[in-house]
Amino acid sequence: MSEQAPPLLVKLVQHQSAALVRGVSWSAEGPSLSLTTDDGDAQLPLVPGQWLKFEVLRGDGVPARHCLGFALVNVSGQPHHVPCPTGQPAERGFQCGACFGKDEMRYMHDFHRSGIAPPGLKTYLAQRHWLYIATFADGTTKVGTASEPSKWRRLAEQGALVARYVALARDGSVVRHLEDSVSTNLPPTQFVRGAAKFAALLHPRPPLHLEQTNKAMASVVRDYVGGLALEGFHTVDEQWERSVFSDAVAGPSRRAAYPQPLDSGAHGIRLDSMLGLTALVGVDDVDGEFLLDLGALKGRKIRFGEYKSTLPALQESLF
Repeated sequence: MSEQAPPLLVKLVQHQSAALVRGVSWSAEGPSLSLTTDDGDAQLPLVPGQWLKFEVLRGDGVPARHCLGFALVNVSGQPHHVPCPTGQPAERGFQCGACFGKDEMRYMHDFHRSGIAPPGLKTYLAQRHWLYIATFADGTTKVGTASEPSKWRRLAEQGALVARYVALARDGSVVRHLEDSVSTNLPPTQFVRGAAKFAALLHPRPPLHLEQTNKAMASVVRDYVGGLALEGFHTVDEQWERSVFSDAVAGPSRRAAYPQPLDSGAHGIRLDSMLGLTALVGVDDVDGEFLLDLGALKGRKIRFGEYKSTLPALQESLF
């Protein structure tokens, strides 16, 4: 193992303990693999040049996806994660039925219509929220929202290539009304499937095309919401700045989809770049790079160690 390996990775390799993957998260410092270990929740930093070597646990008694627990929101409006108390398989999405019923963040998606939410979530939603327009690698553009603390992170985790903020609302209810109105009356959608984002990154459109697409749609949306008879917000014109760690994924290169599924088996990959949940990776003894959706590990248990990817023969045919 490299001397520069994160301490958490070194510990997990030494102890040969399994970790439950909760997903990929982003902060100003970069991306991390969110894990639940024997010692509790932890973040494994993902940095350029780092090797991730692991096996995905499968077999008798091991569910394909594990429940990831639920979120509670304290009185100050801060969400915190609670692991599944009984370690159940996931039944709906990434939760068992009991954890879904306890999850306080689930009220967020309909609060602007129902007004129903636990006290802590109401505090969370009372803070300022941003309306953004994000464009992905094939030119697909969506409208979305982000709370003040997650203003930058939300777009990083979405895997946007270009994005602009078009409005600042006083709270989460106002911004969701804006989002609904935009998606109902204008082209931007509220949802882009992860599989579509990944496929588009195999052949991303030229940066200038994506920039022009995003700028034009942001202008249309800004003009539209500026004419709405709704109080509690004002329009803005601010560009989101993508992480430089994402640049290699965002641009064209000799690449192919990683040919091994991440639902089982052993893998050894070198991280070269990250955009959202998608990694551009290298593999031992292969000339060329692969795109890999690390989001496919969400809900799975993995064990780190000296593992290696075994890829199909005739690699040249992949590129």
